Parts: sequence; structure tokens; C-alpha cells
Amino acid sequence: MITKDSPKRIVVKPRRKNSRQPSYPHIERKTGVVGGEPVVSGTRTSVRAIAGYYQMGKTVDEILGLLSHLTHAQVHAALTYYFDNKNEIDKLIKENSDYERWERMALTRPKQGR
Repeated sequence: MITKDSPKRIVVKPRRKNSRQPSYPHIERKTGVVGGEPVVSGTRTSVRAIAGYYQMGKTVDEILGLLSHLTHAQVHAALTYYFDNKNEIDKLIKENSDYERWERMALTRPKQGR
């Protein structure tokens, strides 16, 4: 479930049927930021990116070495969100690693003048 915290900021809450629905204090969705995907609050670093590094076998410390602007708490929150919403994030990872999809998008995107 997504609830509005302010007009531009949305606090991400998981879609669970039980009454104990945890919130993710370091994770948010913002319209116009990374296509509305869940990101680490105050950054453009997506949960998808952190989950992708994790899937590649990176530890939290290695992820922090690559994304040094994040804290341990932020990386752990992103991984918690990932494990609680694995199907959603795995789908985003698959969509964003589809070379043919990106190539089609690049060919159909209108050229911008300089």
C-alpha cells in the first residue's frame, strides 16, 4: 500500500494482508524519479540497483564501496524492501536488463535538438 506523505513524497509500505505492515523509512517513491520506482530516500539510487548488486553476489560492504553515498541502514532497508517485494523488484531488474527493449526505446525516442 502506498500512502501520501506530502504532495511530492510517497512513503512506501508493503502490500500485506495482515495488520502488521512494516514501513520502510529509508525507501520512497517519487513521481518523476527513476520512473516512480522505489528508491533510497533523498537519492536517485533504486532498490532495483541495490538488489541487482546483491544478486551478483556483492555483500553490503561491497555495495557500500560502490555506492559510497549510502549508509548501512539505507542498504539494509533497500534489501529488506527487496525481499518483501521480490516479485516486483525482480520484474524491474529483468525489464531494465533487456538489451532489445532498450534498443527499441532508443530507436523510437524522438531526437532532441541541440
